[in-house]
Amino acid sequence: MTSKSLRYLYFFIGVLINSFGVALITKAALGTSPISSVPYVLSLRFTPTLGEFTFVMNLVFIILQPVLLRRQYHPVQLLQIVVNVVFSWFIDVSMNLLGWLEPQNIAVELIILLLGCAVLGFGISVEVAPKALLVPGEGLVGALAQVSKIRFGTVKVAFDVTLVAISLTMSLVFFHRLNGLGLGTVISALIVGRFVNLFNARLPLIARIASLAQTPSGAQMPEQQMPSGEEAG
Repeated sequence: MTSKSLRYLYFFIGVLINSFGVALITKAALGTSPISSVPYVLSLRFTPTLGEFTFVMNLVFIILQPVLLRRQYHPVQLLQIVVNVVFSWFIDVSMNLLGWLEPQNIAVELIILLLGCAVLGFGISVEVAPKALLVPGEGLVGALAQVSKIRFGTVKVAFDVTLVAISLTMSLVFFHRLNGLGLGTVISALIVGRFVNLFNARLPLIARIASLAQTPSGAQMPEQQMPSGEEAG
């Protein structure tokens, strides 16, 4: 298998791990992660599943990228459509696999939440390391950062805050209370990036995956600019 094929393989493995991490965080019943907050609140109110609403939301993110970037858009990022299908489908698979998981007290909920954050952080590390593609949310953040000339991390924070604000508004409108958001949303926003940094620094596997994105001369392969692991978290 070629170096480029391995990069894409690791990327998709990371996406699958991310899906399972999102499901774990959601099953902790303390509120889902910021990026999943909008589809999760919608799934609590309407018939389509979390994965199906995630697919629709990410499809909007994908469509907006070439609109914003115009000639600067890299056609290879159209593969985000495939990423979206895999990510959204495996969220529902993971939710079904974890259907038995019904924590009964706050201690168990926190343990599951922390485990989910760790899994999501590991998935992000594996996904970002090969510098193959962007997932739809990060692709849109990258496009906004490129157009606005504002740092990726700054735009990422504003993006996540906006999603949570939209979710909060929908929750209050639909249920007249917080539903789908909570302590877990805040905790995941604060610590997933820290797990990413930990795995990037301590796991030799991540360094080996990252080395695939180097040419024999050591220069980074010319793909669309990727966020760092910390920014992705």
